[in-house]
Amino acid sequence: MKLIDTLVIGAGPGGYVAAIRAAQMGQNVMIVEREYLGGVCSNVGCIPSKVIISVGHRFEQAKHSDDMGVVAQEVRLNWSKVQQFKKGVVSKLVKGVESLLKSNKINIVNGDASFIDANTVRVIDGSNIQTYTFKNAILAMGSRPVEIPTFPFTERVINSNDALSLQEIPGKLVVIGGGYIGIELGSAYANLGSHVTIIEGDKDILAGFETSMTQIVKKGLKKKGVEVIVDASAKGVEERGKGVVVSYEAGGEEKKVEANYVLVTVGRRPNTDEMGLEAVGIEFAEHGLLKVDKQCRTSIPNIYAIGDIVSGPQLAHKASYEGKVAAEAIAGEKSIIDYSAIPAVCFTDPELATVGYNEEQAKAEGIEVKATQFPFAANGRAVALNATEGFMKLIARKEDGRLIGAQIVGVGSSDMIAEMTLAIEAGMTAEDIALTIHAHPTLGEMTMGAAEVMIGRPIHVVK
Repeated sequence: MKLIDTLVIGAGPGGYVAAIRAAQMGQNVMIVEREYLGGVCSNVGCIPSKVIISVGHRFEQAKHSDDMGVVAQEVRLNWSKVQQFKKGVVSKLVKGVESLLKSNKINIVNGDASFIDANTVRVIDGSNIQTYTFKNAILAMGSRPVEIPTFPFTERVINSNDALSLQEIPGKLVVIGGGYIGIELGSAYANLGSHVTIIEGDKDILAGFETSMTQIVKKGLKKKGVEVIVDASAKGVEERGKGVVVSYEAGGEEKKVEANYVLVTVGRRPNTDEMGLEAVGIEFAEHGLLKVDKQCRTSIPNIYAIGDIVSGPQLAHKASYEGKVAAEAIAGEKSIIDYSAIPAVCFTDPELATVGYNEEQAKAEGIEVKATQFPFAANGRAVALNATEGFMKLIARKEDGRLIGAQIVGVGSSDMIAEMTLAIEAGMTAEDIALTIHAHPTLGEMTMGAAEVMIGRPIHVVK
């Protein structure tokens, strides 16, 4: 077989993007995937979860839009049709990934890859075993849900993958872990009619987001009847027929809660085991992650690593970004990673979005900043949508007014954060944003409004 210029292991949002960019750079590329093209994101993560979340929002709105004059009688949910729609969305996107790979003349190989040496891998697919030789490799194996000993996965003790394919809507659901996955799925099932209990070990949910933002999400959860128990320790689970009893400790007392299912969302583990990486000499960091440099290069010069198997937030768009950098580095370009403008979004109700620094992070690094907020309640589009909870916050350096961060909590935050990501990447100031004409009436005007507050010339809020 022809020598492979670039071998990519893993066809998720990091791997398939890396493979396409490598092919665009004129490289002969092969991609190995053991399970499904598109990876966790397209098949059992980002995409299907957003389908369930979207359905939950529509169902909730259909039942509670009386104050806007929409009165619905006997709103019903056809769960099997929801699952059918979800499968259709996944199938369409996965076929799209396959088409993109083939159109870029990338050789797709199915199977489990393991390293023989720094230039050779063995790929096993059932009884079929093949050996391939390559010049460079990009590792993009992604991650899997963490399973804790006291909550081994069963039919009733489920992970985030399982939660997207349930054959029924749980009457009662316990979620262990108040991170973004647990809160997103917990909120979605609450909208669909489940009574949800969330147990979190830290003092608050959604670590990484400012308290002023998470308080608004908690207010929304309370409206849905979700019980959030923080500073609590999940102890164990007992299965009883078609349900479970979860034991936990809070406030020095041991308590129990019954449910149909318990969803465990306590983190994800990098898929770096059982591949022979240690034998090749690749250096590991903590928690099974791989050490990489600014070009995503591991300790072995011709092997690169991206996505959930390296340090940093486990985000699909981060993996895609790193995949481009690695492929370009292999081609001899001077591309390096720069995480100063990587947005993070949580599809809660309302949505959370952040990019760059928040006030606390800037202070920790000794950066003097100015921070200003603009409320959704002052935005005409938000008022028309009857969605006035939340705010946009901008963070700028005091010395020159350059924008270095933004946080948004409210309707449409997942889309609105893009403008601020671009502003930070481009080195723009609040004045640049304030002078940019924004269409009216749109949620995007929030950005202009917050910028006008920052430069001391607000129009739609009292100074």
